Amino acid sequence: MTNKKRSVLYVGVTNDLYRRYIEHRTEVIEGFTKRYKCHYLLYFEEYNYVDDAIAREKEIKAWRREKKDLLIATTNPSKKDMAEELGWL
Repeated sequence: MTNKKRSVLYVGVTNDLYRRYIEHRTEVIEGFTKRYKCHYLLYFEEYNYVDDAIAREKEIKAWRREKKDLLIATTNPSKKDMAEELGWL
């Protein structure tokens, strides 16, 4: 998730991406994404096992910003809100 200017990145794990996206967009949960207005989905990965997803989350969180930007660019080089492509908007 990111903000309007694409200057902040948030990495997290969920078992329901749509629900979590809506929670971030509507700011119903206190915390980082509400504080920094992270309302835009730039990238996601799907996993069958929660342990794999958590390990990947930790891996990505440890990366420098440049590496995260390169990962996002692999599927979303224009940094558009992927919710549009998913038909959520």
